[in-house]
Amino acid sequence: MATQLKNLSDFSATEIPSAAPYSFGIVVAEWNAEITNALYQGAYNSLIANGALPDNIQTYPVPGSFELTSGADLLLNNTGLDAIICLGCVIQGETRHFDFICNAVANGLSNVAIKYSKPVIFGVLTTDNQQQAIDRAGGKHGNKGDEAAITAIKMAALAKTLER
Repeated sequence: MATQLKNLSDFSATEIPSAAPYSFGIVVAEWNAEITNALYQGAYNSLIANGALPDNIQTYPVPGSFELTSGADLLLNNTGLDAIICLGCVIQGETRHFDFICNAVANGLSNVAIKYSKPVIFGVLTTDNQQQAIDRAGGKHGNKGDEAAITAIKMAALAKTLER
C-alpha cells in the first residue's frame, strides 16, 4: 500500500510487550524543533501507554540530528539504559548536506548499537520538505516517534530474552 494512503503508526497487528521492566533514553535533536518536539511527545506517550515508568525515561536534547550519535554513545557509556531512542528531522535542501547528514546519522547510530550491544533506535525523519515531516510527526501518516518507542520496547524485550 502506498505511504500516502497509510498511517504508519498502526500497531494493531503486532504484539507489544510491557515496557515496565525497561529503562529508556530519548535523545532529541533541537534543530527542526516543531517536528522533533512532536516526535518526542509521540515517543514518550507511547512508552507510558505501554507501561514504562516515567522515572525510567531519561530525555536529553542535542543540537541537531548529526549529534544524535554522540548523544547515544554518551548515554550508553554512562548509564545502564536498556534502549536509546534517537529523534531528529533532516529536510532536503539545495545542497548535498542532506545526504551527508542522513548517511552519517544512520551509520553512526548503527555503530553505537553494535558497540554496546544495545538497541539504538533510528527515529529520524529524512523528508523532501516540511509538509512531509509534519505528516510523519503526528499528521496523516502517524508519528515516527510512536514507531521508535514501540521498536525500542520490542528490542529491549528481545535483548532481555537473549541475556544469559
